[in-house]
Amino acid sequence: MKHDQIPAERRALLRLALALGAATAVHMIAADPAGTPTRPGGEPPAPAAGPPARVQAGPGSYRLRPMTSGTPPRFRPAPPPVRTRPFEELPGLGSDAMVLSFDDGPDPRYTPDILATLRRYDVRAMFFVCGEMAADNRDLLREMSDDGHVVGNHSWSHPLIPGLPRGAVRDELGSTSEVIEKTLGAPPLWYRAPYGAWNRHSFEIGAALGMEPMAWTVDTLDWTTPGTDTIVRRVEEGAAPGVVVLSHDAGGNRSQSVAALRRYLPALLERGYRPTVPRRT
Repeated sequence: MKHDQIPAERRALLRLALALGAATAVHMIAADPAGTPTRPGGEPPAPAAGPPARVQAGPGSYRLRPMTSGTPPRFRPAPPPVRTRPFEELPGLGSDAMVLSFDDGPDPRYTPDILATLRRYDVRAMFFVCGEMAADNRDLLREMSDDGHVVGNHSWSHPLIPGLPRGAVRDELGSTSEVIEKTLGAPPLWYRAPYGAWNRHSFEIGAALGMEPMAWTVDTLDWTTPGTDTIVRRVEEGAAPGVVVLSHDAGGNRSQSVAALRRYLPALLERGYRPTVPRRT
């Protein structure tokens, strides 16, 4: 998101969203082979997981088509069904796999350091970007894609989705997908509702745009700036096969998130975990 979060406001919104996000496992998700890292030194991993801003929406025709006809076939899996719950964990990725995800960016103050750490350990992650941030930082969007990370849709301005009319939800998701597609050449295949607050409109519109809904299993609560040690502890204690870890690379001071990643990522690799990204089949 473009502006730093106000903690009290965010806590209130999160309370409203608590009952709206849960998970289900679906069989069409697999680990992306390109997301299989090696250990530092080349060894293989051990076997074993505010009010919304005005939306500058693109042409309405984009938001009415589930996929882009000109996109190469490898970027056009079958359109997903309309879900009633988001994915929260991905147990089908393997007994040693887990997913790291980062929300709200890209932010030139913090995203480059996160990308550098992931690159150092040859690890792929998911980045759920806000359209207003992506539009201003397309170079970072390209860097994410070039490094093999999954770029997902996190709405345009980070609003509380259940409070919006259907047309506004379509604008928030559609305009963000358009920025991603125009920048990277392919539309996003995943989206995450701000605050984890989903509703029927978001599931229906997300599916119409060709996206699957992704929540999380382990919330680092890094947006509360609890301290680097606390973020590291939450990730290491929550690590398990198939879990999805939620962190942030924008929306406030994310220096603790950057520092924490530098510590917990090599620790996870040492424990035999294989941070990876899902692919659609």
